[in-house]
Amino acid sequence: MTGWRLLLTRPADDCAALAETLAGQGVFSSCLPLLEIAPLPVSDKMRQTIAQLGGCNALIVVSKPAARLALDLLDASAPSSLAMPWFTVGAATAQILLERGLDVHCPAEGDDSEALLQLPRLRAAVAQPGSRVLILRGEGGRELLAERLRALGASVEYLELYRRELPAYASDELQQRIEAERLNGLVVSSGQGFEHLRQLAGDAWPALAQLPLFVPSPRVAELARAAGAQTVVDCRGASAAALLTALREHPVAVL
Repeated sequence: MTGWRLLLTRPADDCAALAETLAGQGVFSSCLPLLEIAPLPVSDKMRQTIAQLGGCNALIVVSKPAARLALDLLDASAPSSLAMPWFTVGAATAQILLERGLDVHCPAEGDDSEALLQLPRLRAAVAQPGSRVLILRGEGGRELLAERLRALGASVEYLELYRRELPAYASDELQQRIEAERLNGLVVSSGQGFEHLRQLAGDAWPALAQLPLFVPSPRVAELARAAGAQTVVDCRGASAAALLTALREHPVAVL
């Protein structure tokens, strides 16, 4: 595992935390954040949706930024009831909500949509007649989750709270970083992160596509392979633990 030299692409704070965890396991990494969280302006529709949370049978929060922004809106809107169950894909997002005393549930194993959909508490919530589910997210994403919930009979709506932007870098920053630090693996945490990786790579993408790419889910793995990535490792989750497990299972970079 210590043979890996990884490029990390998460938002800056998450990137730094992951780099620290990897260093503790003897894994070298270099941070080049490719996702910058830009909160969307608070609209009347957002306020109205938050004020009517009490009509939902389940709330699903897909990321830490979504959790933080949702709590900010809760502070400003003071909805009448927060007794409904809240669900997250990952434990880190769940912890943000638990600190507010909310009824939060997340998978004990696996941090993807498939694991979330297997939670008995979520299935019980959507099994209620006329069940309503609200997914709090950034712009786009988790479409499969909504499709599966609708197939179970739930009415699903979205509340989009932020967009993910590509920070400004020189056009050759990615290639120079990989060469200067002798990186032999790439890590992305979402489909949008992968698209930003390709966008920044530009004409250098065919060469970079030869590097092993660690992704969080089958959906992102499919995107990467369709774009020409030659060695894609599905970590089945975006957490540090999921990445470390994948690194242990692939201890040597094959270029």
